[in-house]
Amino acid sequence: MADFELIMPKMGESIIEATILGWLKKEGDEVDVDETILEIATDKVDSEIPSPVKGVIKKVIFNPDDVVPVGETIALIQTDGDVPLPNQILPEENGKQTMEDTPTETIEPIKESATPDKSPSKRIPPASGNRFYSPLVRKIASEENISLEELEGIAGSGMQDRVTKRDILSYLNERTAARPKQFAEATKQDIPTVKEIELETLSSSGIISGQDELMEMDRTRRLIAEHMVHSRRISAHVTSFVEVDVTNIVQWREMYKDAFLDQHQTKLTYTPIFMQAVVKAIRDFPLINASLQDNKIIIRKKVNIGMATAVPDGHLIVPIIKQADNYSLVGLANKVNDLAERARTGKLNPEEIQDGTFTITNVGTFGNVMGTPIINQPQVAILAIGAIRKKPAVVETSYGDLIAIRHMMFLSLSYDHRIIDGFLGGSFLKRIADYLEQFEDDDTIS
Repeated sequence: MADFELIMPKMGESIIEATILGWLKKEGDEVDVDETILEIATDKVDSEIPSPVKGVIKKVIFNPDDVVPVGETIALIQTDGDVPLPNQILPEENGKQTMEDTPTETIEPIKESATPDKSPSKRIPPASGNRFYSPLVRKIASEENISLEELEGIAGSGMQDRVTKRDILSYLNERTAARPKQFAEATKQDIPTVKEIELETLSSSGIISGQDELMEMDRTRRLIAEHMVHSRRISAHVTSFVEVDVTNIVQWREMYKDAFLDQHQTKLTYTPIFMQAVVKAIRDFPLINASLQDNKIIIRKKVNIGMATAVPDGHLIVPIIKQADNYSLVGLANKVNDLAERARTGKLNPEEIQDGTFTITNVGTFGNVMGTPIINQPQVAILAIGAIRKKPAVVETSYGDLIAIRHMMFLSLSYDHRIIDGFLGGSFLKRIADYLEQFEDDDTIS
């Protein structure tokens, strides 16, 4: 007989803790391999945790509603024989443990104010009747001024009709569409403020004026802020730029996008085309697909491309296309569209937002022509794609140089100057541009 320690899994590179929503198994229950034991939630996803081994639940260490750090033992499972250690069931990279992906610096969680809020929406209990509300759902409800009565009217898709993050965000979208003015007023009234004495102190010191508003950063924004500052602190950021003529790509897409949709039942966007060029360039310059750990450069053999995606709450999430170099253009288009849609609706699985080796962010979506993105640790480079715009450009022809209207865009590559110098970073960026400009308009869509 042996006891297996079930640990709180790592749910993403910026996640340091998770909340236990409920146990599907209790002490004394038998479990099979891959049978769901409990449900947990983070600020990004709700997830079911399966059992890595077969056995009997010997001890449940944490209760529902407990916030547990990543890596903490949450239960003991008694098995009949030898079992792997907890860190032996973490995702593997080329047969080796990926413990180096875990940040070495511990980010202390920011404590919430102990001052009780007297507004009705802030006093939502963990349970009402037979219905349980997770801390994440209660937090969203309080921030969006949803009363307990209103919350009880939301149809739940979770265990025992539990309201999930996806349910409440879907409800908010419907409420916003139906009552834009009322929702805007409610949201404005619900902007959290500091205590009156703190407000008076800030005002008297000249930090704020009577026309200013104070708004608390939510937990997700705090974690993002910590992650960005952490990245800036440990990586020597350098950004290079290149302008690319993508006229052939624009014309090709316009020609084939309808046929592509009919043939493959998915939209043809620019993202998979750009991603395919990035993958080719990584093959040419493998040091870009790396990380740095204790003065050791780890060159990743798997090309896992992350794509920054905006979600309805205003934050960004980065779903990962694992082994993107194994996909055709059609395969990339399917993966990109699927992950982007599930990211926006909160349906991503935990493994789909971790283990990235290179990241792409499309700042052109916001109408920006270029950007200087911050590296997503522990990666060493990130590419920003600017907006495509028509511009006059010099075109070389057999009849001489001509001025023509072309579709142009900027690419921006931020890279870690500790291991990537200007020659490598600039060459990699130029290679991406070359692949895009050499795109043939007779390429097939099969």
